[in-house]
Amino acid sequence: MANSPDLHAESMTRKPAPSRRNLSKADYQSLAQFRYLLRKFLSFSESAAQSAGLTPRHHQALLAIHGFSGAEPVTVGALAERLDLRHHSVVGLVDRLSAKGLVRRHRYPADARRVALALTPKGLELLEGLSHVHRNELRRLAPLLKRLMAQMQ
Repeated sequence: MANSPDLHAESMTRKPAPSRRNLSKADYQSLAQFRYLLRKFLSFSESAAQSAGLTPRHHQALLAIHGFSGAEPVTVGALAERLDLRHHSVVGLVDRLSAKGLVRRHRYPADARRVALALTPKGLELLEGLSHVHRNELRRLAPLLKRLMAQMQ
């Protein structure tokens, strides 16, 4: 999915336009079910990360670094945007991941002032295991999510 377009932070933070149509009981039920499934998936994800010896934020960072779809390697600034965190918070997060041997920093060849992030073999191995179980869980939830999305059309 490296070629798929990223969701822009702007589209994720915009206030929804007010709808002129009244919502039905079924609309509320669909929205409630969607939120429930999201929460169940997040709970699953948090437990899986902890079982692998990571915090949920560590897992999110590893996934964001390895799954970054930009033309160049991910920087701390880009990672901060992807995790919706402040730059200085991500510096500390990367420090902790580096201390665990999961992430390494390297300088851009063309501009030594810029620092890129990459997973170490150990970080990649952990991420691969977590990604397999996450993909399986999403495949399990997919039929439910598809039905919900069809109901909301």
